[in-house]
Amino acid sequence: MTISIESALLSVINNYKSIPLVVAYSGGVDSQVLLHAIAKLWHAKKITNPITVCHVNHGLSENATSWQNFAQQTCLKLNIPFVARQVSIQLQAQKSLEALARDARYKVLQSLYKEQSLVITGHHRDDQAETFLLALKRGSGLKGLSAMADESLHGKDIFMRPLLDISRKEIVNYAKEQKLTWVEDESNCDTQFDRNFIRQKVMPLLSERWPSITQTINRSSSLCSEGQSLLDELAEQDLQSCQLTKQSLSVNILSSLSIARFNNLIRYFLAQHNCLMPSAEQLRQVHQQLLADENKNPEISVANNYLRRYRDGLYLTRDLTDVSSWAININQLDVHLDKAVNVVELPDNLGQIIFSCNQQDNLSGLCQNLSLPHSTDNITLKFCHTNPTCLPDYRNHSRSLKKILQELNIPPWQRKRIPFLYYGDTLVAAIGYFVCKNFLAKKNEPSINVHWKQK
Repeated sequence: MTISIESALLSVINNYKSIPLVVAYSGGVDSQVLLHAIAKLWHAKKITNPITVCHVNHGLSENATSWQNFAQQTCLKLNIPFVARQVSIQLQAQKSLEALARDARYKVLQSLYKEQSLVITGHHRDDQAETFLLALKRGSGLKGLSAMADESLHGKDIFMRPLLDISRKEIVNYAKEQKLTWVEDESNCDTQFDRNFIRQKVMPLLSERWPSITQTINRSSSLCSEGQSLLDELAEQDLQSCQLTKQSLSVNILSSLSIARFNNLIRYFLAQHNCLMPSAEQLRQVHQQLLADENKNPEISVANNYLRRYRDGLYLTRDLTDVSSWAININQLDVHLDKAVNVVELPDNLGQIIFSCNQQDNLSGLCQNLSLPHSTDNITLKFCHTNPTCLPDYRNHSRSLKKILQELNIPPWQRKRIPFLYYGDTLVAAIGYFVCKNFLAKKNEPSINVHWKQK
C-alpha cells in the first residue's frame, strides 16, 4: 500500500523537479495521506522541490478554526512549511456552495507563488466516479464526463491529482497502517449536497450490485477524455481556418460547418477565453443568428459574455456597460506646460487617455498630435456625439461621423465606446482612430499628444 501511494507521487513530481509544490491540505483523511507521503519522500530527499502546505479556511463550519489549528500542528510535527488562508464565500445564483468553495480554494492555491507551481490534491478513484455521476446528472457531454484530469493547467499553474488510480479504501488503509489521525467534516454526512448523496446513498447501492463499478466508471471517464481530446484536435483545426482575430471568427466559414462541428468549435473557442460553457439553447440561437441579414447585428448572451455578429465576424465580448452618459471636462489639466503628462481614467475598464506636451514620450500604439486649443475653449472627453460632419486626417472630403465610423469597419458596439475629444462644441478627434484635419498640429508648433492606452 505504502509503495503504491508513494510511487504514484514520485512518478508525477519527478517530472517537475524544479517547480515549487503546493499541497492542498484540509486535514481530512485524503489530504492527510497525501501530506504524510509527500513529507516522508521530502525528508528522504526523494523529492527536492520547494514545498508549501496550504490549508484554506472556508469559515463554513463552527469547527473551521479547530481544523486550521490541527493542520498547523500537523505540519509543525512533520517539520514542513505551512500557510493558512481565510476565504469568504458569497452565495451566487446558479452556482452550488461546493463549486463556490472549490473556486475560492483554487484561487488561494494559485496565489502562493508568483512563478509557476505544481498544485497537488488528494482526489482518488472514488472521487472520480462521483464526479462522473454528477456530470451525468447535469446532462454533461464528453468534456464533463471526462471528470477530473490527472494533470490540468489552470492559469500559470499545473494541477496534479496523482492518486486517481487509488481507491478510498486503499487511502484509509494507508492512514491506519501509518497510525495517522485526521479530521472529519460533519458536512460530509449531509445528503442535501449532491456529492454526499451519491457517496452515501448511490455508490453503496451500485457497489453492492456491481463490486467493480468504480473501476468501470473510471474506465468510461477515461474513454470520454480520449473522445474529448479528438474533438479538441478537430476544433483547433477549425479554429485555425476561421479565426479572424483572437476575439472573432469568420461567419462565412462557421456557416459551412455541420451543426455538431459548429457547436464543438464554439465551445472550444469560448474555453480558450475561460468563458462559462453555453447551453444547447444558446448554441442554437448563435447558429440561427449567423443566418441573419448581413445588415443585422445580432447579439447573444452566453453566461457573462456576448457573441456579437458584424459583417463576416462573430465577436466575443464581455457584457458591456453603457458609457454614453460619461463625460469629463479636462480644462483643469495643465496641458500647456512643457513635458506635462496628464492621465484620464476611462469607465468600464476601457483604459486611460494620456495627454502629453512632450513629443518624445515613449507611448506604444497610436499617438495623435493635436494643435493646442484656444484659451477660451472647453476641453471635453465623452463617448456620445450628435453625428457632426467632419474631415478626418486620412480623407479628402467631409462626411458624417456615423458614416466615417462605418467605413472604418468598426463594429456598432465599439462605436459607442470610442472616446471623442472636443474643443468647445467642435469635434477634434476620435481618439485611437483619427484627428480632424483642422486640428492636426503643424510641424514645430506647440501641440498636445493624445494616446489611448487600452487594457
